[in-house]
Amino acid sequence: FEPVVRRRAARVLSRAEREEISRGVAAGASVRALARQLGRAPSTVSRELTRNGGRSVYRAEPADRAAWARACRPKPCWLAQHPRLRRCVTRHLARRWSPEQIAGWLQQTYPDCRAMQVSHETIYRSLFVQARGVLKRELLGALRRRSTIRRPRIALPIPAGPLADAVSIRARPAEAADRAVPGHWEGDLLTGTIDTQVATLVERQSRYLMLVRVPTKHAPDVARRLATQVQTLPAALKRSLTWDRGRELAAHRAFTLATDVQVYFCDPHSPWQRGSNENTNGLLRQYLPRGTDLSRYSQAQLNRIARELNQRPRKTLGFHTPADTLAAIVASTA
Repeated sequence: FEPVVRRRAARVLSRAEREEISRGVAAGASVRALARQLGRAPSTVSRELTRNGGRSVYRAEPADRAAWARACRPKPCWLAQHPRLRRCVTRHLARRWSPEQIAGWLQQTYPDCRAMQVSHETIYRSLFVQARGVLKRELLGALRRRSTIRRPRIALPIPAGPLADAVSIRARPAEAADRAVPGHWEGDLLTGTIDTQVATLVERQSRYLMLVRVPTKHAPDVARRLATQVQTLPAALKRSLTWDRGRELAAHRAFTLATDVQVYFCDPHSPWQRGSNENTNGLLRQYLPRGTDLSRYSQAQLNRIARELNQRPRKTLGFHTPADTLAAIVASTA
C-alpha cells in the first residue's frame, strides 16, 4: 500500500496565517488584534509566538517547519529519549513512589533541567502500554492500585455506633479545621483479616504518619496503646484527635485523661471529615494490602513502613516530605 499523503488539518494554523502573524508582529500589532484579524482565539496566537521564541524572534517560515515536524506521528516516548530520567523513574517506582510523587519531586529537584522532567501521565502510559518497551511490567507491582487502567473509586460509608460522651467534630477548634497549628491528628483502624488491625494516626498539617500495633479492638486496649504512642510526642504536637464513629475508641475519656488530648468524633457516614487519614490509609495499602494478617507485623516493622511513607514527597505539601515538613514545624515552635 502507498503511504497516506500528509495533509495539514483545517483546525491548525496555515502558512499564510503565520505570515500574517509575522507581519503583524513586525508592525507592533497586539495579540488580540492579530487574533481578530485571523478569526482565531487570542490564546492560539499567544501560544504560537511563545513556542517559537516570542515576538522578538518570530518568523513564519521556521515556525511552520517546526509545526510540521511536531505533527509527525508516532512520536518517540519521552522516557525512551532520556536514559538518565528513565533510570531515575525506575528507581523511585521500585521504592513504591507514585508516578505523581515522582513527577513532583523531579520538578523540585531539577527545576532548570527539561531533560529531567516528566508528567505522571507519561509514566502511567509507559507502564500500562508495554508496547513502548520503556518501563518493565514488573514495576506495575509497585503501584498502589493493581488495575491496569485508572478509574475513580467509590468510598463505602462507615457505620455509626453509639458513643458515650462523644464530642462532635463540629466543636473542634477552628485552628484544627484550617490546619493553622500543628498537633491536631486524625485516626482510624486499618483492618486486615478477621480481628487483625493497625491504628493509624496522621498529623493534619504535615501529614506525618504514626502506626500503632493493636492486637484487638477491645476499647480499653486501643485507648491504652494509642495513649502510649501519643505520650512520646512533644507538647506542641498534642492538641486533638479526630476519629470516626467506631466503637474501638469508646474509652476515649481514658485516652484524654492519659494524654490531655481531646477526642472529636466525625458525623456518621462522613469519612471525608478525616480526609488526610483516609488518603494515607490508601497509601498504606501498598504495604498492608486488604486481607493481610496484620498480627504478623511487629511495632518495629510498622515503624519502618511509617518511616518510608513519611519520606515520600506529597503533592499537597508541594512535593516536600511529611518528615521534613514536621521537622520544620517542630524547629519553628521550639
